[in-house]
This record gives sequence, structure tokens and C-alpha cells, in this order.
Amino acid sequence: MVIFNFVKKNIRRTPYQALTATMAMFLAFLAFSSFLLLALGSQKVLRFYESKPQTIAFFKDGTKNEDIQAIQDALNSTGRVTKFKYVSKEEALEIYRERNKNNPMLLELVTANILPASLEISALTPDDLKPIAEVLRKEPVVEEVVFPEDVVAQLAQATKFIRTIGGSIVGFLITFSTIIIVMIIGFKIRLKREEIETMKLMGASTWFIRMPFIIEGIIYALIGAIIGWLANYFMIWYFEPILVDGNNLFYFEISQILLPVSPIFMLELLMAQVVVAILVGGLGSLLAVRRYLHL
Repeated sequence: MVIFNFVKKNIRRTPYQALTATMAMFLAFLAFSSFLLLALGSQKVLRFYESKPQTIAFFKDGTKNEDIQAIQDALNSTGRVTKFKYVSKEEALEIYRERNKNNPMLLELVTANILPASLEISALTPDDLKPIAEVLRKEPVVEEVVFPEDVVAQLAQATKFIRTIGGSIVGFLITFSTIIIVMIIGFKIRLKREEIETMKLMGASTWFIRMPFIIEGIIYALIGAIIGWLANYFMIWYFEPILVDGNNLFYFEISQILLPVSPIFMLELLMAQVVVAILVGGLGSLLAVRRYLHL
């Protein structure tokens, strides 16, 4: 309790330095949690697109089941396919209604007769998409072939880019915040030099003198980490209605993959930030006391 009383007194005496350190840690951990969410989210989206049906063949009206089975047999013989899913006209209408349920105008005059039946094909790897599409285009009963050429590869590149750039920015901000902690704790040590000398004369141990400064740095980091986590949680809550808006098909599909964010995951993220905050705050404070507190 004596040590914590010293910490509270140190913070009250220099509020502007305390605010500077807290804001620096807030920015660092806001970036840390933001890029971690982006990296994990992009990885989840990538896995989803790798596993979903990646090539869709739309059939002409009047296509027989025998023709569809022959196409499946031809594709199976290539060894590039993992599974098929046949979507009838009625099922296509249900999918259309579900995706546009928030826009009644788009549902008017749309019937199953005007929607084509289709065959969704999942490939082993993204490199198999183009050969599968070429086989389908040769079939006379196939009206159109849709496949996301290079989409998965681009998603993989984007995920790698987010990890690299995000990791670099987070590393820079955490290093910068650690230096801020070192400077502020060092400044406070110099201000309290006479008080420290008095404590030494009274027989205070080395760690008794050092601990208030170390705990103070950890407190700055913890407060910054918690506020950064809360800011990210607020942003997720604010933008969630926009992402689940059915009027934008791309946002809607992404939202189905990522949202809602699990509260357990957010608690795990908070715990990770708390651990990192303790390490960063403790390391910065320890560097400061070793540099400026000669005991």
C-alpha cells in the first residue's frame, strides 16, 4: 500500500506527463488491436472464399438431369474438384429473396422462371479455377460461367500486406511508446532526486525505491490498452449496421463471415493487450530506473 500511495502521488503531481504517456499507449494499442482484428478478419475471409463454391455454371432452360450428370462426370475426371452443389430455379429464387429481403422493390416481378438453374463447383486450389471454367464453357447446355479469377490470390496478397504493414506500424508505435515511458519516468526520477536520496538515507531498499516508478509505467500502459480496446469495440458496434446492410451485396457477404464478433474473442483480445501492456510498461519503466536511478 505504501508503494501504491507513492504511485498515486507521482501521477497527481505531474498530470500532463501522465496524460502524454497514457495517450501514447492508447494510440499504440488502438493500432495493435485494429491491425490484429484486420489480420484475423482477412484470414477468415480468405479461408471462406477458399472453401466456398468458386465456379458457377448457369444452365440454359430445358437442360436435362442427364446433361448435368455428364458435366459432373467430366469435371470429376480432371481431379480438380472437391464437391458440387446443384441449385434449382426455385432455390435460386429463395437465395435471391433472402439477399434482397430489405429491398422490396427488387422482389417485385421476380419469379423462378426467369432465374437460371446452376451448378456450384468447389476446386482443390485457386489454380484449378481456370481449367474448370474452360471445361464448362465447352458444354452446349451451359449459358454462362462465373468464377473469381485471381480473387483468392489477391485476397492472400492483401492478407500478407496487412500483416506486414500492420506489424511494422504496431512495432514502431510500441517502440515509440516505450521510449515515451522511458523519458517520462526518467523525468520524474530527476524531479524526485532529493526525495530518493532521503529514502536511501532512511534505509529504503533498492526495489522499494524502484517499484513505484515501474508500477507507474505499467499503469500508463494498462490504461492506454483498455481505452484502445474500448475504442475498437465501439467502432465495431458503430459500423456493424452498415456492414449488414442488405443493399450492398459485398458488405452483406463479408458481414455474414465476420459478424457478429464473438464477445469471448474480444475478451481474449483484451487479455492479450493487458499482457503486452504489462510487458511494455514494465520494460520502459525498468529501462528508465536502470538509466536514471543510480542505486
